[in-house]
Amino acid sequence: MLINNRHATCADCHNGHSSFQVASFDAPPTIRVSQTGTSGISAADGTTVLNPAANQYENCLRCHGTSPGKQALQIFGYLPLRAVSAADPLNLIPQLASTATSSHPVFHTASSPWPQPSLLEYILNLDGSTNSPRRLGPGARIFCTDCHNSDDNREFGGTGPNGPHGSQYSHILERRYEFSQVAIGAGPGTPIQNVFPNPDLGAGGASPGPYSLCAKCHDLSRVMTNVSFTLPNGSAGHFVHVAQLGVSCSVCHAAHGMGSLSATISGERLVNFDVNVVAPNGTSPISYTHAANSCVLACHGENHNADGAVSVSALPASPTQNVARPR
Repeated sequence: MLINNRHATCADCHNGHSSFQVASFDAPPTIRVSQTGTSGISAADGTTVLNPAANQYENCLRCHGTSPGKQALQIFGYLPLRAVSAADPLNLIPQLASTATSSHPVFHTASSPWPQPSLLEYILNLDGSTNSPRRLGPGARIFCTDCHNSDDNREFGGTGPNGPHGSQYSHILERRYEFSQVAIGAGPGTPIQNVFPNPDLGAGGASPGPYSLCAKCHDLSRVMTNVSFTLPNGSAGHFVHVAQLGVSCSVCHAAHGMGSLSATISGERLVNFDVNVVAPNGTSPISYTHAANSCVLACHGENHNADGAVSVSALPASPTQNVARPR
């Protein structure tokens, strides 16, 4: 693994003596032919060196696993602070492991018992309308580079290089993905500053919507209906929060997975709140009950109660935690 070297070089991901030009794209999770002969780290223990790596994510884990050399800098973009986190929040192994309550299917196929009504049949290309050859559904896996990729990559219809070489979007994300934040110094639970009410739900194109990255694999029009998330009063939960209030997906959902356990937040469907934005509701801990689709917390200036009722928040302002904003 790369311990103290925080500067990535071409040779960290490519072996100049054994790599091949990419003529076709193999299915996940195998290593790409352009990365043939590179080393990796086992996801089983986070320390065993694999030379060569068999899967792409093993190469990524050289830096994004148990390596102590990881950093979260402002220049990378805003980073949510999750309510439930392992000791090392930048270690992706517990977040994507089979022991995670839920995760995106990078290390293993999805094992959630819940239906996935928003999942598309095929991953969409960068234009947000045409299908790529990559099929989704039961047993499907995804690459790290399906999300962290050049924003004009060739695999999904662009003309640029494939892989996480650079992007106009923070965290080297392939497509636009906005993070809700509160005003600096206002404190969690207060009104959200960067809201996107009635967002464009498109997956890409010349003017991508704020959640285009999610729309690469998920039909956001279905996310906004009751088939996805229904509030206790019968309203479509995502429509109320995302389309009407402009709250980002990142406030409630972790991007990789739920890598630790909690008595109040199960982690089902990647639910794990950003405590830079969400605060406890009075003395009650932040919680989420999947069976009742209800939360107990304070967010966007309102208290959410266990019975589904919402009231105006009276929380005092407090300094935000871990607020990292792009320069």
